[in-house]
Amino acid sequence: MAQRIIAAGHICLDITPVFPSSVRGQPLQALLQPGKLLQMEGADVHTGGSVANTGLALKLLGNDVTLLGKIGTDSFGEMVKAIASSYGTCGLIEASGCTTSYSVVLAVPGYDRIFLHDPGANDSFSSADIPDEVLKDAVLFHFGYPPLMKRMYSAGGVELTRIFQRMKELGIATSLDMAAVDPNSDAGHADWRAILRSVLPYVDFFVPSFEELCFMLDRSRFHRLNQEGDMTAGLDLLAEAMPLAEEAVSMGCRSVLIKCGVSGMVYRTAGADEVRKIGRRLTLDYEGWSNRKGVIPCYKAEIIRSGTGAGDTSIAAFLTSVLRGYGPAECVSLAAAEGACCVTSYDALSGLRPIEELRDRIRAGWETV
Repeated sequence: MAQRIIAAGHICLDITPVFPSSVRGQPLQALLQPGKLLQMEGADVHTGGSVANTGLALKLLGNDVTLLGKIGTDSFGEMVKAIASSYGTCGLIEASGCTTSYSVVLAVPGYDRIFLHDPGANDSFSSADIPDEVLKDAVLFHFGYPPLMKRMYSAGGVELTRIFQRMKELGIATSLDMAAVDPNSDAGHADWRAILRSVLPYVDFFVPSFEELCFMLDRSRFHRLNQEGDMTAGLDLLAEAMPLAEEAVSMGCRSVLIKCGVSGMVYRTAGADEVRKIGRRLTLDYEGWSNRKGVIPCYKAEIIRSGTGAGDTSIAAFLTSVLRGYGPAECVSLAAAEGACCVTSYDALSGLRPIEELRDRIRAGWETV
């Protein structure tokens, strides 16, 4: 019988207008001029955010998942509900007086994506939105994207910490993912070091990206590496990422996985005494998870179409592997493998492959980047 997971946090509707390939190479300022009509080729509309991407990926990987995202009672909310229901999962919180979060993704051929994002109901999400009944038989609680949810980073992250304290008191294992922070936003001015110091003692599995954690813990390193575009391309993982993992563990979490884009992944676990504090509802080989660290390279993708959701689906594979009792190195390897599968499709879920298939491909000598 599948163990039940709560996937909570940020959810939105992603609307991606499809630009004609003929615009490639044209100056962006010429394409997006005031008053200009540009003929498009349809639109891709799907759910986005941690709850949808990681939560639905967990569902497709065979887990019993409850989605806890907050939406409004509007047309976008109805669309989000319909998409979630098509996967056979539920639990979304409908809030009257709130609007449903959405992103318009301008993916102009030849340019990096431009996001027009409205946080909507995500900004009001709180511990009070999590009903006691959904927690009764939950083994794992995964929360994603506090930087995109105002109440999660306001007042020193007190509400985020309250949520994770509640889970730990119930013996539920906990997982926390982050999101990129706009330096010019309210979230960009929050004291993320203080927020992490407050919440990480209640986090069992901390799974941020390198860019996110670097911004939060080492701003000078972030600015130095951000000078030349992709921060993770050619990154020395032991020199640049491992110190961040070590610091996060020193702040109180039991395990850290840092997603480092094309350079791979870094992981670090705490000592035996701390590892034994992982949620008691989860069965884990404490010895096998104590004082472990390492670097896992990326696996070579058959074709690269889009990076959308690669980090979220890799987390889903990681958490699924944890629930199956695998050791940290194999869990992280499977996370990297799922990420390589995700980029072969344009959306977050179409490229997803079963854990068993990933294990077979790795054992058969799947080539790394």
